[in-house]
Amino acid sequence: MFALKRVFAALQIRPARCFGSNVPRVILTDIFHNPGSNKPRKRKGRGVGSGMGKTATRGHKGQKSRASSGPHRGFIGGQTPLHKLMPKRGFKNKNAVDLHGVNVKDVQLYLDMGRLKVPEDGAPIVMRDLVRCGLVSRLRGDGIKLLGDEGEDFTAPVHLEVTRASKSAIAAVERAGGSVTSVYHNKLALRAHLRPEKFLVLPKTAKPPPRLMPYYLDFNNRGFLSPEIQLRKQLQKLSLS
Repeated sequence: MFALKRVFAALQIRPARCFGSNVPRVILTDIFHNPGSNKPRKRKGRGVGSGMGKTATRGHKGQKSRASSGPHRGFIGGQTPLHKLMPKRGFKNKNAVDLHGVNVKDVQLYLDMGRLKVPEDGAPIVMRDLVRCGLVSRLRGDGIKLLGDEGEDFTAPVHLEVTRASKSAIAAVERAGGSVTSVYHNKLALRAHLRPEKFLVLPKTAKPPPRLMPYYLDFNNRGFLSPEIQLRKQLQKLSLS
């Protein structure tokens, strides 16, 4: 009994006695917070007489009185930051083109297996076909470059449209009776080309920027803007019509 009284005294609980019994019972209304556990919040900026008015306990001016709550990460007192003092190596080329390489031998392999289908209407095999057949697992970057590794074994007379193509790849495809066309796609047009079902209205393809325009104007690269390629497309349209 004395032990329970000491426990109730420590918990600030007023013991209540049951009717007809000397055993104290505990109800919710008898439970209180420990003294000092709940403190009223500081109401800052509520007048000079409150003791926390005017500057709201931040002091007069200075860096710590601003709303930005201190300097930025890496600030060491106004002198040259440490990350600027360290020597640097290399650089990131902003004009670099990230292309996924595909060899003509792999194209021939997928054609032989039947995984890559040749369009029956004579349309070229585009990058969307190379991605959907599994030849390119996941296309990231700016497109696909056709490479001429083991091009002497390429025998399929197919027409290919890729972002870029090497000289050996162009020679291997044309030796087999096909053709290669280098077509430019910007980021948005490439997404629309690979997944047209994701777009309600297909965006228009942008022209190549000035730094890439000479590549697609050169027939040696089989650029789609070269006069020879434009003439070939017009002749194909006339023959189909």
